[in-house]
Amino acid sequence: MMKSMVLAAGALALGFAASGSFSAAAVPDSVASLCATMNLTPYSKPEALSVRSAKGTTHFKVEIADSFKEREQGLMCRTGLKDDYGMLFEFQNVAERAFWMQNTVSALDIIYIGQDGRIVSIQKNAKPLDTTPLPSYGLATGVLEVRAGLSDQLGLKPGDVVEHPFFHKP
Repeated sequence: MMKSMVLAAGALALGFAASGSFSAAAVPDSVASLCATMNLTPYSKPEALSVRSAKGTTHFKVEIADSFKEREQGLMCRTGLKDDYGMLFEFQNVAERAFWMQNTVSALDIIYIGQDGRIVSIQKNAKPLDTTPLPSYGLATGVLEVRAGLSDQLGLKPGDVVEHPFFHKP
């Protein structure tokens, strides 16, 4: 099966904590230089997204990355992701996926989602700046990135349901 490789990175501009601006002190010079020139303007207004798990329903505000350019840049060079924010990567095809953390300055949980809105797999605590591919281990049409550790805190597991219009089209 073909796997799609997408750059995944950073944290959400709309979800910044007060001290969430980019700090070059914590990253290599090459990444700091790139981040200094990168446009970190959010791709969309935040949209509502919910995840239903055994522990209940959790509500998020997500930025949508639905073009190649937006998915490629993802959350690069952004810091200070709040617990109720994330980024939803939307793909028009269903495929095995793999994300990496190139130019990412914050650790993330990467949640792969099937066409029916069910969680396929979760890559937990993805390490900043790591270029190791993190596979979906199944077919996915969407990917939700949230703060590292949040999926364990919320008890999220494969099979849990993500509620967003992208997954529930007529």
